[in-house]
Amino acid sequence: MKKKHRSNKKAQDWVKRDHAVISKSVTRAYPLVVASAKGCTMTDVDGNRYLDFTAGIAVTAAGHCHPKIIKAITAQAKRLIHMSGTDFYYPSEVRLAEELVGLAPGPWKKKVFFTNSGAESVEAAMKLARYERSRPYYIAFTGAFHGRTMGALSLTASKSLQKKGFAPLIPGVIHAPYPNPYRPPAGLSAEGCVDFTLDWIEETAFRHLVPAEEVAAIFVEAIQGEGGYIVPPQSFLRRLGALAESYGIIVVVDEIQTGMGRTGLMFASEHFNYAPKIMCLAKGIASGLPLGAIIAQDKIMDAWESGSHANTFGGNPIACEAALATIDLLKTELMQNAKKVGDLFLDRLREMQKTHRLMGDVRGLGLMVGIELVQDRESKLPAIAERNELVGRCFDLGLLVLGCGESVLRFMPPLTLTEKEALKGLSLFEEALCEVEKKVFLKAA
Repeated sequence: MKKKHRSNKKAQDWVKRDHAVISKSVTRAYPLVVASAKGCTMTDVDGNRYLDFTAGIAVTAAGHCHPKIIKAITAQAKRLIHMSGTDFYYPSEVRLAEELVGLAPGPWKKKVFFTNSGAESVEAAMKLARYERSRPYYIAFTGAFHGRTMGALSLTASKSLQKKGFAPLIPGVIHAPYPNPYRPPAGLSAEGCVDFTLDWIEETAFRHLVPAEEVAAIFVEAIQGEGGYIVPPQSFLRRLGALAESYGIIVVVDEIQTGMGRTGLMFASEHFNYAPKIMCLAKGIASGLPLGAIIAQDKIMDAWESGSHANTFGGNPIACEAALATIDLLKTELMQNAKKVGDLFLDRLREMQKTHRLMGDVRGLGLMVGIELVQDRESKLPAIAERNELVGRCFDLGLLVLGCGESVLRFMPPLTLTEKEALKGLSLFEEALCEVEKKVFLKAA
């Protein structure tokens, strides 16, 4: 792993070239310039090695350059690279759709529409719900992140910066409070948070803001990702689904970051015993290739007429073969590993929590783990600057992590992560944390 003061001259040169030609709208947490990667290890252009706890933002589920993924991609590239699946047929797209409808929860028949990304999956779900229900409105949640295209951005309510300068957005989106048991309103219990949210939808949204009979869909993340790795109370999705069903509203569950084994089950909604009528997927589905999908109850998907929605690259044959290989790995080893190593993560972090004053809540499922950094545990005031400094110190020590929410540091490593790698990464994290805490509390004294 990278040690302090190791050379980064080549990286600096590439960063300078990048700044000259790449849009400054993209966010970069630190000056990492990747040359290669294997498994959970990345090597930069200067030869420095890093343990990757980001997985390309929860994308490389099978690790970087897994041999089975490479084999699937290479074999398909020799046969067929592209033939648009919205105009023609090819076996890999059909086979992948068959796998997905077999994996998705719910006793009803299902169908798939393939996309290129998570945001595009959300856009497709918005169009499908509106088309099938003939209703104009949507409900989403504060803290939500569903993407940055105009429709998905209209549902997003994570950071105001993400919407700055883009108004007017898609009209007809109402944002309800997400039931956050870590920061409950007025000290409510976990179940009280759910009551508060559902009451707000019925008593405020439906009474004062929008007629319930004109709401097409409620979009919700099974676990809020960008919003701070918020695991909702156990009853939330089921109770939300029952409320929506009573008004003829479709619940669309965004499993873009949580799906494909990340939480130890194929889909996070399974942890909550909930089967959505529409589900959005992307990120880990193809272990690094651009692919997304929506899975919907067949009678909902069949509302679309031929030509109602399409794209050029969704369901690309190479991406589909990578996804089929990923699913095989998930079913045989990766999901079980995500649960086992995820439990180790949580246990070790909760031990650290006892002795580190900056560590607030530790939460997550499988290898989707978040730590809230707080100024003090009583007030739970977010330690925003300290979180940002901690991310940078981890990078300096050879560990790649990212933040989310106001002051949460998130771990989302490849699902191939071994216990040895997990413990090594957590040791680097604790070393960085000690350095930041020493600086903070010495300054305060």
